[in-house]
Amino acid sequence: MRYHPISASVYIENRKKFARALQPKSLAVFNSNDIYPISADGSLPLRQNNDLFYLSGIDQEESIVVIFPDALEKKHQEVLFVRKTNAHIAVWEGAKLTQEQARERSGIQTVYWLEDFKRIFQELSVQCDCFYFNTNEHYRQAVETQTREDRFIDWCKKTYPAHGVGKSNPILQQLRSVKSPEEIEQIQQACDITEKGFRRVLSFIKPGVWEYEIEAEFAHEFIRNRSKGFAYTPIIAAGENANVLHYTENNKQCHSGDLILMDVAAEYGNYSSDLTRTVPVSGRFTARQKEVYESVLTVKKEATKLLRPGVIWKEFHVEVGKLMTSELVKLGLLDKADLQNESAEMPAYKKYFMHGTAHHLGLDTHDYGLLHLPMEPQMVFTVEPGIYIPQEGFGIRLEDDVVIQTEGAPLNLMGSIPIEVEEIETLMNT
Repeated sequence: MRYHPISASVYIENRKKFARALQPKSLAVFNSNDIYPISADGSLPLRQNNDLFYLSGIDQEESIVVIFPDALEKKHQEVLFVRKTNAHIAVWEGAKLTQEQARERSGIQTVYWLEDFKRIFQELSVQCDCFYFNTNEHYRQAVETQTREDRFIDWCKKTYPAHGVGKSNPILQQLRSVKSPEEIEQIQQACDITEKGFRRVLSFIKPGVWEYEIEAEFAHEFIRNRSKGFAYTPIIAAGENANVLHYTENNKQCHSGDLILMDVAAEYGNYSSDLTRTVPVSGRFTARQKEVYESVLTVKKEATKLLRPGVIWKEFHVEVGKLMTSELVKLGLLDKADLQNESAEMPAYKKYFMHGTAHHLGLDTHDYGLLHLPMEPQMVFTVEPGIYIPQEGFGIRLEDDVVIQTEGAPLNLMGSIPIEVEEIETLMNT
């Protein structure tokens, strides 16, 4: 692996917290992700299942974690299964984790080869009443492909029909939403790498460059700093492309007078960062571009102050909507008639700012977190307001990643990344 792994003590503590939330005589199972085929003999690189990674730190295919606090033997309270290597695999794929390496990485002392799973699982099944399955219940999930986890669940239900069933996801939604100091440090590393990429492109952007060339500059800087690359599919959107919220073609030329919206960030150690900056291709904002930019920045700064312990996500967005409405009126984009005709379901500001302002960040870019529960210290959120004006040919979004603090304003993990107009223009013209 490229990244420096965090201590096994973090995963040990994560498993303890998870185990305490299980019902008595319950056993939870977590499977690694598949390596997905493309065609012929091609496949995508492994991206580990984040729940298994959160509980073990194991970043290898064909791995299984079992957590069973009430196992009759202490050694079976936590069990890890990993793929057994051989000379052929070592030559063609490289070395896999030994059992001792797996113990060191995860802190799980009982490690078996994957080929022993069904035998050991049968032994443990007679000791438990309920299986906790790891289903995907994220509020934005839209998965159509059957996963390794799905196949296991189907097999387990058919093989052990008399057992009860529980859900691991609600437990992990709460646990993963509050980050340990070590996790925040990994996210900070991702943010620092992202900053290096952004500073690199500021000196590269000029009229005539192509969006994909800017993407390549980011990729170069990310990979050379121990990142596997982008935390999500990058958006490099010049001119009118910025008004397409999930624009990922990145195949247009940048012209003088355009703004370019870049929603692009690095991962580090499987943890995501999430950055958006909007800069002038020519190195200088026009008066109108600057006016709109300053409004977006004002909303971002004020919205950040609202992220405090006890705040409810939906209520936060209502307050941000009020901030945005005020700025849109100042810009002449909304008037009294617009405000008189708005409704709670469709506020007037949604014409120019149609997405949310904040989401949880962590192992997933849109990370776990139950949105009906109050915000807590050590949660990490993005703050990303935007104004999109198709009739004027540009859109502006600004985004940073922040940690909610026990007291006071959140800690901005991207606080050193240029965002003020004067700083952007200075860096682009030196």
